[in-house]
Amino acid sequence: MSMMLERALYNLSRPDHGLMRRVNRWSAPRWFRWWMLMATRAGDGWLWGAIGIAVLLSPATARFQAVEAAITAIAVGVAVFQGTKRIFRRTRPRDIFPHCWAQIHTRDVFSFPSGHSTTAFAVALSLGSFFPEILPLLLVIAANIAVSRVIVGMHFLSDVLVGSGLGACIGYAAFRFVA
Repeated sequence: MSMMLERALYNLSRPDHGLMRRVNRWSAPRWFRWWMLMATRAGDGWLWGAIGIAVLLSPATARFQAVEAAITAIAVGVAVFQGTKRIFRRTRPRDIFPHCWAQIHTRDVFSFPSGHSTTAFAVALSLGSFFPEILPLLLVIAANIAVSRVIVGMHFLSDVLVGSGLGACIGYAAFRFVA
């Protein structure tokens, strides 16, 4: 890598690293730690599965299309974030600076982009586009999952922002494709 590119990457990462150090040193109140750990675990997939089952059990006429769009969005999102992680190979914050209270184990070692954020927003937009009345709730859940990934030291803020944007675009595209 050229010296100029290394310098540019360093300058782009500096704000992320500063925020990471501040967050990782913060001994958050117990209720907040519990909330962030629960939000992170909700992003592991079980919550989206439960929501999908609830949609399928509903009397809504678009229920099958909505779940099809969500599954499509998840599949595309996973392919995109896994491929992107392999390209960028960004180290996770917890591997650079130990987190003071959250000890989370992951399936992969790379940080960019956040897979939890990508999936959360992909599902929220794909399902919420079929059911606008629950879109605000789905977006709040997705945002909590995304924020939790930074708070528990798994991702940099830029990982979560890019993952959330990717997921939103993929989710809406899946809605348009299926609808």
